[in-house]
Amino acid sequence: MSPLRSQTHPWIAVRAVVVLALLFGWSAAIVPTAHAGERAGRQAAVAVRGGDTLYSGGIRCTVGFNARSGSVLYALLPGRCAQGAHTWYADAALTVPVGVTAGVSFPGNDYASIRYTNTTVAHPGEVSLGPGAGVRDITGAANPVVGQSVCHAGRTSGHRCGTVQAVNLTVNYGGGAVYGLFRSTICSEPGDAGGPAFAGSTALGIIVGSVGNCGAGGHTYYQPVTKWLAAYGLSVY
Repeated sequence: MSPLRSQTHPWIAVRAVVVLALLFGWSAAIVPTAHAGERAGRQAAVAVRGGDTLYSGGIRCTVGFNARSGSVLYALLPGRCAQGAHTWYADAALTVPVGVTAGVSFPGNDYASIRYTNTTVAHPGEVSLGPGAGVRDITGAANPVVGQSVCHAGRTSGHRCGTVQAVNLTVNYGGGAVYGLFRSTICSEPGDAGGPAFAGSTALGIIVGSVGNCGAGGHTYYQPVTKWLAAYGLSVY
């Protein structure tokens, strides 16, 4: 189903269902069985950054950013993805537990927080840009501004950059409306949902949906990270 023309005026609803392939890219995934050697390798040295994947049973979700409240560390995930999940693992074989779901908000919002519980796993405040692309240190968060440069790191499409097109948008998902999203000129592919969006070292949001693709062209919708941090009393680091 194709969306009607998007509006750039604040709080105008995008009366459409955003391409759900992005959402299905993170949920209802068939979790592969790891061999013993693969399990040992994954347990040897584990770090979870923004852009990495966490697993819970048959669910897999991409971490947008790591955040903290005092000495307690959290992962920020899309809310739609985290629904119904409790314990999270760093590997698809579910051998390296990393945390538990602390809060989920969907619809209305599209964010969740995972409280890290395994102190043997590192949680850097940086985001992974994809295979061979390195990492980006994240030191703060801000609200997006129309016209500013933005980049995101999608699990499928990788590190891509563009500009912020509109803010304060409403998008109607199949499961309900989500308010206060922003949109960029960057394309996305199925499986990109949850990827971090940032401007330099500043966190802006996470991918929650898109229209089009990177072959034909399209744009991406994000949940702003500042609203999320305020809801849970967190800060990026």
